Amino acid sequence: MSRDRYVDFLRAWAIVLVVLGHWLITALLHGPDGELTAPELLASVPWTQWLTLLFQIMPLFFLAGGHAAAGSWARTRSAGGTAAGWVGRRAVRLLLPTALYSGLVLLAVGVCSAVGVDPGTLALVGWAMAMQLWFLPVYLLLSALTPVLYAAHRRWGLAVPAAMGAVALTADTLVLTAHAPYVGLLDYVLVWGVAYQLGFCWRDGLLTERRPLLPAALAAGGGLAFAALVALGPFPVSLILVTGQTPSNTNPPSAAMLSWAVAQVGACLLVAPALRRLLGRERVWRVVRPLGGVSMTLYLWHMLPVLVVAAAFYLTGLAPEPALGSAAWWALRVPWLLVLGLVLFAAVSVLQPLEGGLVRRYERTRPDVGPYRAWLLWPGLAGCVTALSTFAAHGFAPDGRFPALPALGLAAGAALVLLHRRPADPTSTERCEDVKDDALEEAA
Repeated sequence: MSRDRYVDFLRAWAIVLVVLGHWLITALLHGPDGELTAPELLASVPWTQWLTLLFQIMPLFFLAGGHAAAGSWARTRSAGGTAAGWVGRRAVRLLLPTALYSGLVLLAVGVCSAVGVDPGTLALVGWAMAMQLWFLPVYLLLSALTPVLYAAHRRWGLAVPAAMGAVALTADTLVLTAHAPYVGLLDYVLVWGVAYQLGFCWRDGLLTERRPLLPAALAAGGGLAFAALVALGPFPVSLILVTGQTPSNTNPPSAAMLSWAVAQVGACLLVAPALRRLLGRERVWRVVRPLGGVSMTLYLWHMLPVLVVAAAFYLTGLAPEPALGSAAWWALRVPWLLVLGLVLFAAVSVLQPLEGGLVRRYERTRPDVGPYRAWLLWPGLAGCVTALSTFAAHGFAPDGRFPALPALGLAAGAALVLLHRRPADPTSTERCEDVKDDALEEAA
């Protein structure tokens, strides 16, 4: 089965819009006492919450991820590979870059804390560098559940995302009405899991070839449901967390977020034929293709340029500071985005080869899974998911302190994931499947 360029485009497009969205709403203010603050644009200028309808694009990343995971797992299964081997390989490709990123940020936090950097400033920086990490524990969990989810998909098809959506709505109702503790955590997996599961259905033709009118129904139905939930229900329009706003559409993902995810899936399927034709042009594909190879680096490091620009222009008083949300402030967004883009380009040029080298060096031995060590994978993933969730919720420097326990949890979890594999026989079926998967990855 040839690689679908449109799937790769969706992943790249989602990452680019996330980066631009975070940069666009980030505001900095240099106070009279020299402190640097980050006023919240979405709370201070409420109409900007409508912009999140354009920039909350992560449902499409989960859709594309599900499409790609279905193909990869189906190939592994047909070649006799194991679930632990497949989950482990995908976890390593996520965790090695993440461990490098987190380790360097935590090292910087430790040094700054030791030399007496203001705790408030350190907490703000730690939050800015960790806010994007919410995606990783969710994606790791869905990857770990893929063999089970795909088996369910093979048996029940579209009934699986429908059932997941129904359970998500029930959980959201309990959160809103009974304020049930911890129930909302289910929606992180269920709501984003609906988009991921729809990726399975898309790959197998259940959303398009067999039901040509379904994409339009999903787009219209999801859009109308979102409009009704915002206009008549308790949900805000913002699809990004706004401080003090209750309920939130993202913390946990709400019924409104689920509706918007369904609408986005339908819309992207409707425009797929036209965009596939466009991506078939080599001149266009040469622009899109490189983004796939650096998407993880872009996602992890895209807030670093904000810190660089803050230090170079705001702490020094060189940057003009018009009133937040004014016409002059919006005009300055253009050079702001351009400068951040240049800094990120320079950072990615240095960091991406380092991250890619770590993955290639680890996989050079083409390890397999031994039954006596595969058990290390699951507690390792649990440790990583817990630690990354903690960082996403509280930052890398909660209250200006070094987060020793989550840092230890991430280090131990990543180590267990890396150690769950042993050197393999080069003729093993799982090694052959690794080679095939790597060829497909490089084709992107």
